[in-house]
Amino acid sequence: MTLASGLLTFSNIMAEDYIDDIDIEDEEGQQLYEHLRVVVDKGQEPLRIDKFMLKKLQHTSRNRIQRAADAGFVHVNDRPVKSNYRVRPFDVITLMLDRPQYDNTIEPEDIPLNVVYEDTDVLVVNKPAGLVVHPGCGNYHGTLVNAVAWHLKDVPTYDPNDPEVGLVHRIDKDTSGLLVIAKTPIAKTKLSLQFFNKTTHRSYNALVWGNFTEDEGRIEGNIARDPKDRMRMAVFPPDSGVGKRAVTHYRVIERFGYVTLVECILETGRTHQIRAHMRHLGHPLFADERYGGMEILRGNRTGSYRQFIENCFRICPRQALHAKTLGFVHPTTGEQVDFTSHLPVDMEMLILKWRKYINGTNLNNDVL
Repeated sequence: MTLASGLLTFSNIMAEDYIDDIDIEDEEGQQLYEHLRVVVDKGQEPLRIDKFMLKKLQHTSRNRIQRAADAGFVHVNDRPVKSNYRVRPFDVITLMLDRPQYDNTIEPEDIPLNVVYEDTDVLVVNKPAGLVVHPGCGNYHGTLVNAVAWHLKDVPTYDPNDPEVGLVHRIDKDTSGLLVIAKTPIAKTKLSLQFFNKTTHRSYNALVWGNFTEDEGRIEGNIARDPKDRMRMAVFPPDSGVGKRAVTHYRVIERFGYVTLVECILETGRTHQIRAHMRHLGHPLFADERYGGMEILRGNRTGSYRQFIENCFRICPRQALHAKTLGFVHPTTGEQVDFTSHLPVDMEMLILKWRKYINGTNLNNDVL
């Protein structure tokens, strides 16, 4: 039996998620729970277990596997092994974690949805900030997917646990805005192809730190996980061979001297693309703690200004980013459909506060 065929209860993706999320701080004698069991193929040549598992679990890192093994979470034949252990034919490899298995079945939950459009094939919703899109480690309930399952619970052809329907794309938990959900397999296939071919139209509004010398521009830089912080993405040169190609176009909407409201249009759709690209450009999103935007990056340091910024952070305590427009070819009619959403209240109030501040000072719109 190979590793791929030896998964009893989890897919490769689920196993990778657990390896990436485990707490490496082990305690002697703690209770461990089996999450993965594998019987090595009879023709397997001796190979370090970290390399063996990396070949099968390609969406995690060798470092994470090594740390899991060295913490006692990787067992062979019921005994913990270190990362330099060499697997042999018929070895039984188990992944033992410090928490029970989680049933990842998606259950309907009565969570309010802001439905922008719906027909028999697609559902377009305006997601509020703070709502996780899909269940994952640490967020098993109360997600957008659970809300959609409730909304469509009386549609007999929609199964929230069927990967052939449902979410076509995602946005971050603390990003608000438009998302499309496919209600049929055909709709999912056709919409996914449009996202893959980059023929959809998506624009975001973002409030970023700093002023721009130009009114519009283009950012191109590969995006990959930051080697110094796995919770953050980093930008690498296009010819570096690191990460995936990413292109963002931006246009200035309104200048407030120390911050700027911009429109961002995605040519590609990578994880944290706008957040990472703007930080790389020297303009982190306002209040984006993960990318350095929860600090005073522009302006003087007077007490009144610091108080003003703190009040702004209280009004909008998350990255000021909203998926404002979404356009695609309807999977059934073949017609172009476009949707627009208003900025949420927190971003509206934040922009109004900056507009009032800038109008009450002698600040001009030069680069500061």
